[in-house]
Amino acid sequence: MGAGQRDLDVVLYGATGSVGRLTAQYLATARNGVRVALAGRSAERLAAVRQTLGDSARDWPLIVADDSQPGALNQIAARTRVVVNTVGPYAAHGLPVVAACAAAGTDYVDLAAEIPFVRQSIDAYHQQAVHTGARIVHSCGFDSIPSDLTVYALHRRVTADGAGELGNTTFVLRTANYAMGFSRGTIGTMVELMRAGSGDPEMRRLLDDPYGLSPNRSAEPELGPQPDVSLHRGEELAPELAGLWTSGYLMALYNTRCVRRTSALLNWDYGRQFRYMETASMGSSFAAPAMAAMANATIAGASRLGGPYLRMVPPGLLESLASRPNTGGDGTSRGQYLVETYTTTTLGMRYVSSMAQQGDPGYVATSVLLGESALALALDRDLLPERRGVLTPVAAMGDALLARLPAAGVTINATRLR
Repeated sequence: MGAGQRDLDVVLYGATGSVGRLTAQYLATARNGVRVALAGRSAERLAAVRQTLGDSARDWPLIVADDSQPGALNQIAARTRVVVNTVGPYAAHGLPVVAACAAAGTDYVDLAAEIPFVRQSIDAYHQQAVHTGARIVHSCGFDSIPSDLTVYALHRRVTADGAGELGNTTFVLRTANYAMGFSRGTIGTMVELMRAGSGDPEMRRLLDDPYGLSPNRSAEPELGPQPDVSLHRGEELAPELAGLWTSGYLMALYNTRCVRRTSALLNWDYGRQFRYMETASMGSSFAAPAMAAMANATIAGASRLGGPYLRMVPPGLLESLASRPNTGGDGTSRGQYLVETYTTTTLGMRYVSSMAQQGDPGYVATSVLLGESALALALDRDLLPERRGVLTPVAAMGDALLARLPAAGVTINATRLR
């Protein structure tokens, strides 16, 4: 079935999971005539989800499939323009879906923030996707759209101002209210990353390499250390952060690699002096330095010790951080985040970009970002670059997301500081 003959715009695979159901709710309220189908392992559960979505979704097809059925996945990919995959951990369940989309020339988005999985996807399917015309876009939720898009917004503003290229650039997670708790998918991703780094020297080298997701490692600039875990006074990063303490940020282990891959896919348009790191604000209270130090120690232990660190964690602790299976609320739970990304250009000028959104970052906010990514690929093709293959959010749809997200309640700004 050719691209012009496909009877669906979006297939939401994993529609009965927490983020899957929230994404279905979001797509059902978009009211833009998009043709959606829900896919998963259980027809009964899919029907129950569709029943909650109202009249706009009553005719959405239901497709029964799972990652152990390549034929069913191939049929899904052949019918639709975009597959949204919310079934994780992706290291265990993601590659068959990527394979089906790469073979069919079908665009694909997911929430993957797993370095080994994304590296496998690149190595196995990038060239095939280039050939068939598929865009395989990982990391289209809170990880890693705020990281990727705030840097891109800086690049656009700095370029428009003729202010040089990006130099030292730091993402700061200013606030994040996880009102609904960490999902089991998020916990699963953390555990997979920790396990992957233990006992395998080649995997350890991949995780330690700041350019581990690069399309051409030998072409990357040698800029010295770009630490994943660092402790800073705010004023060391930007005068505007004076009084704050910042620590390492767990998801920086993935997000920084995603942003550096974007830089390479954009032919290093950010500049050959672009150095990038991510931190999290611990506030300015008397206890902030101790909190920052504790956070650093925890993240460093998780990232370096891997399996041995997991064995030190009390039984049930990680599970207690996660919500109950397949819960995620009704999409109305409170929560929000604010990120700021600071840069000093090669001409010495300083800029900041920010991105803010209401809704729990791991659930409601992520479902909006994921849904809008799918809609951008399905409906905004005139705004998309010609790139194909295994891409990042910005490399696949940077301008489309900047145009689309504000109408979805996402605030994005880029400002010159001096």
